[in-house]
Amino acid sequence: MTTSIAPADLGEVTVLVVGDPPQCLRTGHTTALHVVGRAAPGTEAVAAVGALRPDAVLLDAGTGIDLLRVLVNRFTNVPVVVTVPSGDRDTFLSAVRAGARGCLCRTACRDDLILALRVAQAGGVMFDARCGHWAVEHLTAADKPFPELTDRERDVLELVADGRATKAIARDLGLSVKTVRNYLSRIFAKLNLADRAQAAVYARRAGLGH
Repeated sequence: MTTSIAPADLGEVTVLVVGDPPQCLRTGHTTALHVVGRAAPGTEAVAAVGALRPDAVLLDAGTGIDLLRVLVNRFTNVPVVVTVPSGDRDTFLSAVRAGARGCLCRTACRDDLILALRVAQAGGVMFDARCGHWAVEHLTAADKPFPELTDRERDVLELVADGRATKAIARDLGLSVKTVRNYLSRIFAKLNLADRAQAAVYARRAGLGH
């Protein structure tokens, strides 16, 4: 990966490391990156982000995509950069869909890691050159958000994003309330979501709703 930016020249980025840190952070030190804390996956990580408010979170994908989704939804101003095993396409794409603002292979060098954290902090997204082509393929192949959903499931999700109640969705789509609830259950299962509030946030981030 090439860049004309020297990460060490742009000031310090504060980062919370969740899970197993990449190899490049286990040795050496740089003034460009300040690790303000390390947290175990789960509630400890959520609490640490809330308490420390780092510039970014560096998350080991091995901790699970569920945690990534929780952090993305709860801390909208704290971007999450994820490290994934080299060659793990499924985990990479799951992280992208869950809202990661950067994805790097676990063997990435320190400068690439710092650059990815800076890009995320600035509101951008950066993918490792060794796996970024998967994101391009994914985005090119998907004509619309959530290709894993049927058209009717997507209709329901869009109305959820608009804040519509179950009865209103049923009325708008000419369905029974029970049928809408069944659709919601399938949507939650396919997208690995906990409830309709999380579904609404997730859908709006993908451009659904008005």
